Amino acid sequence: MAAEKVIQFGEGGFLRGFVDYFLQKLNEKGLWEGKVVIVQPLAKGMCEMLAQQDCSYNLILRGIENGQVVNERTKIDVISRCVNPYEEFDAYMELAKNPEFRFIVSNTTEAGIEYLGTEKPDDRPAKSYPAKLTQLLYARFQAKLPGFILLPCELIDKNADALKECVLKYAKLWDLGEEFENWIQTENDFCNTLVDRIVTGFPKDEAEKLWDEIGYRDNLLDTAEIFHLWVIGGHHEEELPLQKAGFHVVWTDDVAPYKRRKVRILNGGHTSMVLGASLYGLETVGECLKDELVSAFLKKCIFDEIIPTLGNTQTDLDFGNAVLERFSNPFIKHMLLSIALNSVSKFQVRVLPTILEYHEKFGKYPNALTFSLAALIAFYRTDKANDNEEIMLFMKDAPVSEILKRVDYWGQDLSDLLPLVQKYYDRIKNDGMKQAYLFVLNEGKDA
Repeated sequence: MAAEKVIQFGEGGFLRGFVDYFLQKLNEKGLWEGKVVIVQPLAKGMCEMLAQQDCSYNLILRGIENGQVVNERTKIDVISRCVNPYEEFDAYMELAKNPEFRFIVSNTTEAGIEYLGTEKPDDRPAKSYPAKLTQLLYARFQAKLPGFILLPCELIDKNADALKECVLKYAKLWDLGEEFENWIQTENDFCNTLVDRIVTGFPKDEAEKLWDEIGYRDNLLDTAEIFHLWVIGGHHEEELPLQKAGFHVVWTDDVAPYKRRKVRILNGGHTSMVLGASLYGLETVGECLKDELVSAFLKKCIFDEIIPTLGNTQTDLDFGNAVLERFSNPFIKHMLLSIALNSVSKFQVRVLPTILEYHEKFGKYPNALTFSLAALIAFYRTDKANDNEEIMLFMKDAPVSEILKRVDYWGQDLSDLLPLVQKYYDRIKNDGMKQAYLFVLNEGKDA
């Protein structure tokens, strides 16, 4: 049996549909030989369910790739066992003493990387993920073994830097010594990452049908889109040959430009499209891509306005085209109203920077993205909005001019946008979404 080489904090659908899939394929291609040990990060988890199935399950990847529908099933058996530190703390700490372990991956949700400062080094186990990790790292240090390559997959900015900072705080809080703190810094590589794949998890509505196709009941069945991107701030291809296996994995010194592209095109595309489309009467992202007007509007946002501010490289264009394929995925029913949650803060992060950079670069504001701000205001006048209560109350009746002045919403006063936003808002209100879409697609002129 292959040696255990990866410690994985988290047993949810995402890691099983992302990292574990890559490791499975590396084994199958003969490019790497290793097994994964899962550590259950919370007291309630899936260790027992995994054990009942010998830690194996089926992953179904579905979507559109290069214009073709792809439907691929893989049996994943790269996980050797699952350790629950709440019930098997000694077994958890024993992991530190195995010199074969090289990688630690994690996905403990955005809230998982936190410093509580209330735990003690002899807790069995410590409560937070960084504190548990510090316990493990200290045992590794005491065993005089080399450190790890850490690949956190939590969706926070500079995830590895945040994790390392928490670990160093615990080392200091617990008075584990300067030598250990130096070992954390010099013997371990905390790699910031960007992960991108929609993992749709257990397919509740289709489970019976898929079990019939597989031939048995799989309670851990996982589903995801075919697209994937893993950007890793480090250089460990020799030890983990993900690129050689043909995966869309980038080893780099700086994750930031990749994150910017993803947030601006994919997330910005979503946010600029969904509110107007909802007012237009659509319910899902798939319906948007099938609708001639909304689809044309989205393409205008991405290819005429977002990508030109990023540099218009072939990589940007390829990512834009991949996003359209992903949004068209017939296997994912992505509801507009779920994407519309907290749209004011999302707009500030995902869309507004492009509007401002476009103005700086081209001396004018982009029509489609500015229209999406007018659509946001119109959407917040309806009962569909779902946001902070104060925001919803204010946006419901406030004049457009007052909304644009809210520095606490947008990070700055947007009064300069008033003539254009007001023009588009009046079109939506007076003529309806269809005529408003036609107006903006015609560069703000009547057809």
